[in-house]
Amino acid sequence: MRYLTFALAKGRLAKTTMALFEELGITCEAMKDKNTRKLIFVNEDLKLKFFLAKASDVPTYVEYGAADIGVVGEDTILEEGRNLYEVLDLGFGRCRMCVCGPEEAKDKLLHGELIRVASKYPVIAKDYFYNRKHQTVEIIKLNGSVELAPIVGLSEVIVDIVETGSTLKANGLRVLEEVCDLSARMVVNPVSLKMEQERIRRLIGDLRELTQNKEA
Repeated sequence: MRYLTFALAKGRLAKTTMALFEELGITCEAMKDKNTRKLIFVNEDLKLKFFLAKASDVPTYVEYGAADIGVVGEDTILEEGRNLYEVLDLGFGRCRMCVCGPEEAKDKLLHGELIRVASKYPVIAKDYFYNRKHQTVEIIKLNGSVELAPIVGLSEVIVDIVETGSTLKANGLRVLEEVCDLSARMVVNPVSLKMEQERIRRLIGDLRELTQNKEA
């Protein structure tokens, strides 16, 4: 039996994923060692491998078959646009992608004015404004704290992830429009799903049942 390989987005998402897996009896003790320098972690009994990656790289590993399965936020899946199957909403890491800015920017959005939009997610921002709102905008890619952009006059609005909204409020900004809901998702390589259909579909079914019971 070949190994099934998982690529997990580093940080809180990976920890929550492994806690979920443990409820199904899928464990990997080596991953709990905070001092380890290992890059790949193996469960020999279940023939599973795990590795941690930067969130934006997870869809790439899955698309090219370096990982059979990935767990990453929906924001990354939408932004990267890779060729893979999104098979399950895992129900945690919930937040929203929103258009945010000062109150006075609301009118510019309503009237479809030509504005500048700053975002870490230019693909999502472009799709929202061009394909859903049919509003021409100039999109500026940023990597750091995008909340700064409207404050210093770089852009009228931003497109960013909102969890509590406290950072926005502290900087005189608010949610002006909602783009989409986000959460952690499981993605699968199309070829892997054909080759390991029984094992992968069983895992998806077990996880779906577990997450539905948690929400019930």
